[in-house]
Amino acid sequence: MKEKIAFITGATAGFGEAMAHKFASEKYHLVLVARREDKLHALCRGLETNYGIKTLPLVLDVRENRAVEEKIKSMAPEWSKVDVLINNAGLAVGRDAFHEGQLDDWERMIDTNIKGLMYVTRAIVPMMIENSGGHIINIGSIAGKEVYPGGSVYSATKFAVDALTRSMRIDFLPLGIKVSQVSPGAAETEFSLVRFKGDAEKASHVYNGFDPLTATDIAEAAWFIASRPAHVCINDLVIMPTSQASSVHIHKPGKKNS
Repeated sequence: MKEKIAFITGATAGFGEAMAHKFASEKYHLVLVARREDKLHALCRGLETNYGIKTLPLVLDVRENRAVEEKIKSMAPEWSKVDVLINNAGLAVGRDAFHEGQLDDWERMIDTNIKGLMYVTRAIVPMMIENSGGHIINIGSIAGKEVYPGGSVYSATKFAVDALTRSMRIDFLPLGIKVSQVSPGAAETEFSLVRFKGDAEKASHVYNGFDPLTATDIAEAAWFIASRPAHVCINDLVIMPTSQASSVHIHKPGKKNS
């Protein structure tokens, strides 16, 4: 059986870290991308020890196109046969109304959520074409389906991810490359801590009173998508906590699973 390789961005926390563990448990070798060098190397060592797989850590900021191109081109030939690309790197920063938004926050979200996804995909797709196929899984959001107060620019970036996913699916159709999206609702990771710029108390209040999704839930969804037969492509999977019906409708009866 052919050994398989998954390439995961934003790998050192949240969804990315959980997906690294899930795919490693399924015996995928992993190219893992993150900015935090110490955490990335520690993660790679742990995965190799626990699952007996090989890893290639790439310390990289996906916002920097030249660095993305150089790092990916520098990979040894055995790492170029990428079967699954998971564009996970992304973030929300700030929860201001549009007219009160901070330009630096906007730029950070646009550069990471849209440009970073585009840069990485553009660098990996030629390898998939050379290998006669592959699978791209973009991590979107319910915010890419509907807007909510204080989320205008973040939603705009995730609407862009949704549009890019659908257009890539068309463009890559004759190339044998699958394109899928996972669109989560409320999930408890570092997401809110980053959004509120390190304010742990404010971040924790987001999840009070209900059981949100976990990083493992999203990792399992990504694995389900990646593990379908060759003739099956899950185009989009929207996954929500049971207590959430939309971006603004969350029932908070008290946590049951904590």
